[in-house]
Amino acid sequence: MLPVEKFLSELIALPSVNPMFPVANADWTGEQRVADFLAHQADRLGLEVQIQRVHKGRSNVLLRLVPPGGKAQRRVLLVPHMDTVTVSGERHFKPVKKNGRLYGRGACDTKGSIAAMFGALGGIALKGPRPKQTEIILAAMVDEECGQTGSRRLAKSRMKADLAIVGEPTMNKLVTAHKGDFWLLLETRGKAAHGSKPELGKNAIHEMARVVDLLETRYAADLHKRRHPLPGHATVTVGLIRGGQQPNIVPDECAIRIDRRTLPGETRASIEKELNSLFRKQKLKVTISDAKTDLCWALETNADLPLVKDFMGRLRQKKPLGVDYFCDAAVLANGGIPSVVYGPGDIAQAHTEDEWISLQSLEKAVDQLGQFLCTLP
Repeated sequence: MLPVEKFLSELIALPSVNPMFPVANADWTGEQRVADFLAHQADRLGLEVQIQRVHKGRSNVLLRLVPPGGKAQRRVLLVPHMDTVTVSGERHFKPVKKNGRLYGRGACDTKGSIAAMFGALGGIALKGPRPKQTEIILAAMVDEECGQTGSRRLAKSRMKADLAIVGEPTMNKLVTAHKGDFWLLLETRGKAAHGSKPELGKNAIHEMARVVDLLETRYAADLHKRRHPLPGHATVTVGLIRGGQQPNIVPDECAIRIDRRTLPGETRASIEKELNSLFRKQKLKVTISDAKTDLCWALETNADLPLVKDFMGRLRQKKPLGVDYFCDAAVLANGGIPSVVYGPGDIAQAHTEDEWISLQSLEKAVDQLGQFLCTLP
């Protein structure tokens, strides 16, 4: 089995940019190269390999370590994702080691988690001890960076598991809660008129300007007061605005798209209700609809679940943590699999021009995961 640093270097050298992102070379997109590499390495270790098709040419790969007798009474999933965000050039696929860090696209988000999880699982496959009653599956997902169709496919397969450890850069800490993320489309309507006689029309952009100001001031301030002890406070961001046809026409429509980061317990319906109430009080007429088909829920997993407590104990961590980003964990949890988030690296390096991971953090993750998996019954 390859050393974990070499394994991660090999992964970085395999381009796997999510196809939904713009990229200079189309050959850099798709997760298939990574999936094939993992399947090959797993086959050499005697792990069972299952391919789960998600899209044409894009499949999840499930690597199974089954108990000696072949029958499992429980199951633990290790769930990193294979896709990355886009790159500015080919240099991102050439791993560079410097000052205890490994640089390259996906180094921490989340090829580092793939390498650490494979290293821990592979170590057990080669040296043991292999759990007698627990099946361990490394389930490498496609499309986390865009629509989470990989984890949604896994959740819909109705696979049952006692715990999913979702690989994200958490600096080797256990996370049991993260924010959700709803994208909403808000539209205002007006009346078109000639630019020489604006008094005959109604300016939809002017109406939307009032909406934007309300969202970014009063509503944002109210959300800042709405806190959860782990992931923090809810937020809103107006990220896109479009309206009008040309300067000499009073615009009769305007639309914005907002990013609303949610806390556990908030729902799409509750958010729409509070926004409608807010606009109504300000005498603003706004139509609200979904800007993204699939919902991205917040995560809140009970830290007192036995496996969660055991893992946290192995990490010598007294309290669980929360993060403000969204990931596959909430998708799996919504599908009935208790899920937590854990991995090497720091989210501050994810998606950056010079993405890197600490090799110490990487080695530590292999050790921590290996110790936990070895204790499974």
